[in-house]
Amino acid sequence: MTAFAAASGPTLSPAIDGVRLILHVLAATVWVGGQIAVTGLLPTVRGLGEGAPRAVARALARLLWPAYALLVVTGFWNIAAVHAGQATSAWQVVLGVKIAVVVVAGVAVYLHQRSTSRRALAIWGSIGGTASVAALCLGVFLAG
Repeated sequence: MTAFAAASGPTLSPAIDGVRLILHVLAATVWVGGQIAVTGLLPTVRGLGEGAPRAVARALARLLWPAYALLVVTGFWNIAAVHAGQATSAWQVVLGVKIAVVVVAGVAVYLHQRSTSRRALAIWGSIGGTASVAALCLGVFLAG
């Protein structure tokens, strides 16, 4: 039995659990994958003109922020579903770290979007992307 299964206790139904997890993984795919994809595409996008990176960033934000919101909602749903208060102390510590990293990721991406200098864009983008990948990894550890 995994740490996640041991912590989860009784569930409402396998179908509802499946929907919850699918929504969470889908949102993580969009949030993290979108950041990775745009990082890889950025050199090409810059070649399309001076305003192209900003236009692509605005379009991407229309996808990423709803995914982030869905991650937060389904994250709280996951915590409620697994009865986190009954989990091991190690699992709870990893959960606490994950929550902190998710907040850092959101704040950093928000600051990246608001940045006006290339240096600030790079710093906040790097922090946001790294924190997003770290949150993804921590989620895998929590799932067992």
